[in-house]
Amino acid sequence: MKDHFQMRHFYIILKAAAIVAVLLLIKWLLYHYDNQVIEVVSPVVTGLVAGVIFTIAIIFSGVLTDYKESEKIPGELAVSMRSLYNDIQFLQVKDQKITDDLRAHVRELSQVINSNFKRNVWELDEIHPILNHVAEDVNGLTKEGVAAPFIVKMRNELTNIDKIVCRIEIIMETSFIPAAYNIAVIATGAVLAVLAFLDMKYFYDGLLLFGAVSFVLTSLLMLIKDMDNPFEYGKKSSADVDLNLLFDLEKEFENR
Repeated sequence: MKDHFQMRHFYIILKAAAIVAVLLLIKWLLYHYDNQVIEVVSPVVTGLVAGVIFTIAIIFSGVLTDYKESEKIPGELAVSMRSLYNDIQFLQVKDQKITDDLRAHVRELSQVINSNFKRNVWELDEIHPILNHVAEDVNGLTKEGVAAPFIVKMRNELTNIDKIVCRIEIIMETSFIPAAYNIAVIATGAVLAVLAFLDMKYFYDGLLLFGAVSFVLTSLLMLIKDMDNPFEYGKKSSADVDLNLLFDLEKEFENR
């Protein structure tokens, strides 16, 4: 699993390299058939390249903020669910069915959350009813004479889980400034088209520069697109959050 996770880091590099290879071929064909119609490297060209890079940098910084937050989510969610499950072990009630049902609902919550991740969906209609079952079980503990601090702690863990679940919904369903991303894609295409038709004095030096600029721009655009939904699972993407903590927790609950 870890080897596969590490290999995914190279998917964007390989895809970007393939695109650059096609672009370099187009550049060579334009040179070979003498179709490089832009003869002067003007400040407009350098300004256009700088503007596109600046736009991409702004979008990347926004996506990176959400991604860094997303990296913490599996760990925080796993800690809250494990803490909730462990607290049940300390409950002293006459009717053991109450604690058994509570454990079963926590296990079910873990299974549903992982099922959503594995299906690359996030259905709150599936998750919230189980959260409500757990909340009802916790509220029912007051009738069994359970100490208030235990109930308060379990309610706090439930609130934290609900907050994380809703945050995942926002991250998965909301794209970061779609208009800005589309503008960046169009601007990148315009820059690459200008560079492709640009007649550089030294062809091979120009070819190297064209390849470097193409690789940087295309790889950054693909990375932003990939990072926009960091919870994808089972797909060939390079910027996904590691969900193994949650999957391992589900197995731990089953074994216990």
